[in-house]
Amino acid sequence: MLRIAVQSKGRLHEDTMALLAETGIKIGSSKRTLLEKAGNFPIEILYLRDDDIPQCVATGVADLGIVGMNEYVERDEDARIVQPLGFSKCRLSLAIPKGEAYDGLQWFNSRKIATSYPLILKRFLKEQSISAEVHEITGSVEVSPGIGLSDAIFDIVSSGSTLISNNLVEVETVMQSEAILIANKDIMPEKQAVVDELLFRIEAVRNAQDKKYVLMNVPSDRLDDVVAILPGAKSPTVMPLATKGWNSVHTVIDEKSFWTIIGKLKELGAQGILVVPIEKMIL
Repeated sequence: MLRIAVQSKGRLHEDTMALLAETGIKIGSSKRTLLEKAGNFPIEILYLRDDDIPQCVATGVADLGIVGMNEYVERDEDARIVQPLGFSKCRLSLAIPKGEAYDGLQWFNSRKIATSYPLILKRFLKEQSISAEVHEITGSVEVSPGIGLSDAIFDIVSSGSTLISNNLVEVETVMQSEAILIANKDIMPEKQAVVDELLFRIEAVRNAQDKKYVLMNVPSDRLDDVVAILPGAKSPTVMPLATKGWNSVHTVIDEKSFWTIIGKLKELGAQGILVVPIEKMIL
């Protein structure tokens, strides 16, 4: 039985459970249990605080873990990164009270910075030759300047709304973070087949993210022009229609370039354009 450590609550927990559901793994919805077995796959889920996950994976309590890159780097445990997962993205940034005259990193010299990530912050300050006092706290770091506990903060930023509500402004991004899959360096050989199958399923889900399957009817005399602008896993699929002079063209398009390409297709005479979401994509 393969054991995976995941965050017990919060956005990362929700995104992780959504990913496992997409891979076809059925996990119960109980939030009161520490350890829960999947109903149709040889894994069990260990629910932990996010900052405990790297150590549990490094020491073999869990075989795998899904955790933010920020926590992995901060805890500095001897577990290996298997792959980034592309969700729960955020950044670790320095922020100061709004209205302060910020003139670059030298502003932080001789200042007090509150953070829950002292290791990452101290490394950064040393690299930048900045002499500041790092004040480690847990909980709501963003309130520290307002109550006189610090001059600035170093914390996770997603949308930035929490900073705004505490009259703070982000001035330096130190690190980008996202969910990553980590593994114990000594996973038993008999578990590797389960790991490989899980990775295969995760990759199929990730390949389909932000992609659309597009079908359209294209006049034969414009077929080469249409095919020339279409992306695809290998190349677009082209099939003749019953109506002479027309073809059905199928391809996969990234969400970010979707509307630009669709506009060009219409200009080239494509008709009956059908857009279908993709759940899984095996390359």
